[in-house]
Amino acid sequence: MKKLDVRNYFCFFLLFLIQPAAWAADNLPVHLIPQPVSLVEQHGQFLFDHSVPLIINTPGQELNETANWFVNQLTTTTGVTIQQRKSGKNGIHLSLITSGDKNIIGKEGYILSVSPTSVSLKANSIAGIFYGMQTLLQLFPADARTIFAGEQKRLGIPCLEITDYPRFAWRGIMLDVSRHFFTKDEVEKYIDEIVMFKYNVLHLHLSDDQGWRIEIKSLPQLTKEGAWRVKRTGQWGQFLPALANEPATDGGFYTQDEMREIIRYAQLRNVTILPEIDVPAHSLALISAYPNLSCTQLPYSVNAGFHDPVRDDNALCIGNDSVFTMLDKIFTELAALFPCEYIHIGGDEAYKGFWAECPKCQKRMADEHLKNVDELQSYFVKRVEQILKSKGKRLIGWDEILEGGLAPEATVMSWRGMKGGIEAAKMNHHVVMTPWDYTYLDLYQGEIDGEPPTYGMCRLSDSYNYDPVPDSVDEQYILGGQGNLWTERVPNFRQVEYMTWPRALALSEVYWSPKASRNWDDFIKRMEIQFVRFDAAGIKYARSAYNVILKPVRTTGRDFTVTMSTEIKGLDIYYSFDYTNPDSFYPRYEGKPIVFPFGADQLNVITYRDGKPIGKQINIKKEELASRLNERRHEY
Repeated sequence: MKKLDVRNYFCFFLLFLIQPAAWAADNLPVHLIPQPVSLVEQHGQFLFDHSVPLIINTPGQELNETANWFVNQLTTTTGVTIQQRKSGKNGIHLSLITSGDKNIIGKEGYILSVSPTSVSLKANSIAGIFYGMQTLLQLFPADARTIFAGEQKRLGIPCLEITDYPRFAWRGIMLDVSRHFFTKDEVEKYIDEIVMFKYNVLHLHLSDDQGWRIEIKSLPQLTKEGAWRVKRTGQWGQFLPALANEPATDGGFYTQDEMREIIRYAQLRNVTILPEIDVPAHSLALISAYPNLSCTQLPYSVNAGFHDPVRDDNALCIGNDSVFTMLDKIFTELAALFPCEYIHIGGDEAYKGFWAECPKCQKRMADEHLKNVDELQSYFVKRVEQILKSKGKRLIGWDEILEGGLAPEATVMSWRGMKGGIEAAKMNHHVVMTPWDYTYLDLYQGEIDGEPPTYGMCRLSDSYNYDPVPDSVDEQYILGGQGNLWTERVPNFRQVEYMTWPRALALSEVYWSPKASRNWDDFIKRMEIQFVRFDAAGIKYARSAYNVILKPVRTTGRDFTVTMSTEIKGLDIYYSFDYTNPDSFYPRYEGKPIVFPFGADQLNVITYRDGKPIGKQINIKKEELASRLNERRHEY
């Protein structure tokens, strides 16, 4: 019998001990948003470099176009351009499923497998392939381009198995391009940003009191007059109206050819463009071009962003048949331009006072046996629905279209909370949930003294913790939801990004991932990885979730204490009352309510993590905190 060499035995034993550690070292972190339905991490990694091919196993023009997009995106992300092949063993494989797993993942789902030798991405449709690509891109290190720019010429992505599909079919973002106009290039850049997180609808608010943004060839006055207003800079709502003979130079619109390019750009990224023409109210830009369409028929200029306590007549005259003739022309061209099955008609916030006094509207009510002005608006919506049906389109509108009776086949976008959506769903109508206090991206997202001025509050945690399906509603009627970005106070594209991210990260998980998988602390870790990607891509985002939350609590009379907290766990809070800037050597908030010392009238506070400042310093007056005690509003 051969004698066992003790040295060999020791080496074998040592290798046995260190092997699991080596395997663990191969386990790269996975930080995906939105969270997949099923993710099984495995040992090892797939090494990526310029020699890795992209292999298209299923021929077809659409898949080739999506593959070209992916190659270009990989080049942008890593600086490496890979080659496409029609066959091969090792590499990144794209395949459309023809049998077997089709029913598991549905129309937009995918199966992604990463092994040490290859990557396999399978789906039932081009959309599924595209969403799998988004996940695959997130597996690359956030600093991939920097890595390849240095001496390292390959990098690893973790081995895993993912089976994934969305919870909701409608995962949208609304961008208001009326209050402030955004160029074709900016809209396309926005599309590129939202598709990273599997959004599939971009709702464009194309008309309002502040501007008409889409060319209607049969009505050239709409863009000649309605697309332009006098230029104002400053705080929205406090601007002066147009002065006598002042030129209207601020604004813009999309030609139909430009919109076709946007639509095509979106289609290649599996995004549907939903157009909105807001009627019967919010129509001042339309009325400025055609004054005969309002009840008063007075001349108005396009609103430049001022608040007039005497309400402009911004609603269309429902008793005027010319209104419906005009809308027929508008919707005829929109229906031919936009492939989306829906056209959004707004229908919100209609001031009905002019209708109540208008002889034409009163005659319409008498002729149609309408009891009140709510039913008059319902008559308008139902008649517009018939116009849209004649063009092969379906009507969708804000929840005010419920007032006076809902049009027979209308879909409701519920923004004034969940109530309108619940009511519509119980009537067996489809609903897109967009409750303002959870999904409005133009609201404050942190302590108001650290944010640009706006209204209301929608924190990151508000967006993450809301669910679009109320307990009392059958989920089959909830198409999904969207985040809405109104742009009265969003004057440029950088601010669009700041207001969108990271709340749209939270909403992407609400609309895509299983409800049971949501975990706030885990989301924050994954969000912070996306911040690194945003930095690399030059995308602006808000860090408001790191800021302190201040809450006054009344004690007796006019006295109150202040509590401090943060949305994100593990942060230290330091404060001062002497107008100096606090740092980690100042008093640390220990969780107990504090009081203003005698004579102090301002609180300065900042958050730290691991000994370094992470939040914005908030300076707030005592009187501002006291005023919150008497206000009934969403808690700041």
